[in-house]
Amino acid sequence: MLPIGDDNSQRRLIPVVTWGLVAINLVVFLLELAGGDSFIMTWSFIPARFITNPAADFITLFTAMFMHAGWMHLGGNMLYLLIFGDNVEDRFGHFKFLVFYILAGLVASFAQFAVSMFSDIPNLGASGAIAGVLAAYLLLFPKGRVRVLVMRWIVYMPAIIVIGAWILLQLVSGIGSISSAADTGGVAYMAHIGGFVAGLVLTLFFRGRARQTLY
Repeated sequence: MLPIGDDNSQRRLIPVVTWGLVAINLVVFLLELAGGDSFIMTWSFIPARFITNPAADFITLFTAMFMHAGWMHLGGNMLYLLIFGDNVEDRFGHFKFLVFYILAGLVASFAQFAVSMFSDIPNLGASGAIAGVLAAYLLLFPKGRVRVLVMRWIVYMPAIIVIGAWILLQLVSGIGSISSAADTGGVAYMAHIGGFVAGLVLTLFFRGRARQTLY
């Protein structure tokens, strides 16, 4: 079940921040490919290194959210950001949306940090921030319809089904990751959950009174 688009008929603003974030993520990934492991170790968020010297490693809380582990990781995240981010940006406005995105990403990093603070495995990816965007979309456009590719067919599904299925998977997987004692790499499910919860809370403050028509 792969979302490929949604209803943009009521969008008023050109989503320059959303497009800009996609561009930055792509540029940073190309830098990763050029810089190799050294670049990744320098700019990704490593919990054990952060807890040793938070001041020196503070910048990685921001840089890590623009890095990705591979083309599939990048492509999946950017697809979700393009589909859902433009509508949220339209409701919040450009500046508020950018602040929202960064805050959701930071909360996501600290959520993962809380369950793996002594891990020396690099944490990287935009998934936590994008989880916040999904949460905002769910609150702002509960009646939204999303075009979804299912097998060979394109069908329309309510946003609550598409995004609800995603967060349910993160919750189940996140509980499993907490119960595992193995310190191995993989998907940072707690970052996804933290970003989603942050998105729900932040949306209540960022949405304001403007544009109450939901679709």
